[in-house]
Amino acid sequence: MTNCKNCRSHLPDLLLDDAYTTTHPEFKEHLAACAECRTELAELRSTFALLDEWKAPELSPYFDSRLQARLREAVAAPPEGLWERTKSFLLFSTGRQLRPALAGALAFVMLIGGGTFANFYHFANPMSPVAASATVNDLKILDNNIQVEQQMDQLLDDSTPSADDSAAPPTT
Repeated sequence: MTNCKNCRSHLPDLLLDDAYTTTHPEFKEHLAACAECRTELAELRSTFALLDEWKAPELSPYFDSRLQARLREAVAAPPEGLWERTKSFLLFSTGRQLRPALAGALAFVMLIGGGTFANFYHFANPMSPVAASATVNDLKILDNNIQVEQQMDQLLDDSTPSADDSAAPPTT
């Protein structure tokens, strides 16, 4: 047994081909059982009957001459400028020609953005050594100077002869 969705998808076949119900009897059974599908098929048949009765209006006797005049005007018109062509392209095209270029530009922007982020992330690493300020460097230099002065004092104290050393004769 078919459902309404399946039957409605086959309504154009049922509408245009009367023998379709003989090859697919399940649709004939569904139409006999389902009032909604039967009503929709009847509405489609009445719409097609109205379209068969409709007559197209006659063309104006001057249609061809006016069309030819408009075509000559269009050919004789100066070509559009770059901005007009770009505007009409953007307004009336589907943009399929621009999709590869836009995809490439987006990939480029993502590469640059990702590289920039990685570079910022690398410099923000807490394990990287922090440069000392000028004040800290000055304090280190003063500390080193104090250590050098203390060493010099020790050397001078060691090199000055004591009273015991002056009484003893030099040994050679």
